Amino acid sequence: MIATFPAVVPQMGSPESHRPSVVTPQHSALGTQSSGPAVECRSVTKSFGDGEDRVQALRGIDLTVPFGEMTLLVGPSGCGKTTLISVIAGLLDASEGEVRVLGEELTHLPGRRKTDFRSKNVGFVFQQYNLLPALTAVENAAVPLIIAGVPRPEAISRAAEVLRSVGLGERLRSLPAQMSGGQQQRVAIARALVHDPRLLVCDEPTAALDAKSGQTVMDLLKAVACRPDRAVIVVTHDSRVFRFGDRIISMSDGQVESVSGPAVGTPPPSSGEIRVKP
Repeated sequence: MIATFPAVVPQMGSPESHRPSVVTPQHSALGTQSSGPAVECRSVTKSFGDGEDRVQALRGIDLTVPFGEMTLLVGPSGCGKTTLISVIAGLLDASEGEVRVLGEELTHLPGRRKTDFRSKNVGFVFQQYNLLPALTAVENAAVPLIIAGVPRPEAISRAAEVLRSVGLGERLRSLPAQMSGGQQQRVAIARALVHDPRLLVCDEPTAALDAKSGQTVMDLLKAVACRPDRAVIVVTHDSRVFRFGDRIISMSDGQVESVSGPAVGTPPPSSGEIRVKP
């Protein structure tokens, strides 16, 4: 489903209207809580290589990610966080176990159907912004829609409205080199949301940002991305953002160690409990 936004986008070349720093987009399903969990993993393993070179990245993962929450995956570097979200997002196949995402059993989907499922239902935000340097902010944000076959004028219009929702209404025609790191990450968030995914996956979205910009990014994810019919998963070992998580899943050595946070009524881990490899 692609979001339909009510606002009219100014013609390219016309002055941009001033907007509040965060404007929540309107979605037809905004108040609809999806039934069942967004993600279910049962006995999931993932290994790389063979024989003596075999590396076991995931060791029997069991977890549930609900809709309407921000779930943090935390743990030391190398514990399997990025491998796990890659399996959940359909970028990697699990070696064993079951991975059900938005009601689809990914382990049973052939390659092309999995690609189609991912392009329609999953948004990605990475540590590195991965913006195309020759494209403006609005063109970068529109890329997923254009790839999906949406006519360019419509794609630009929708991308512009999402950029306004993350406080970049005055930077639509800015190139990446003309924006700060925090602004570039907001463009990346807009690009991840422009096709209205039901699952948003963020891999260390604050790692390259200073404290203020990192908080702004997390505030935006909480205000704009989280809604009853979407699940948001954030991989991080940045203890500054733990307070944003509804549910915090701590990992170590390819396994889930604990689940904490407001959604389950237990305090989140302290920064000292997250071991980061030097």
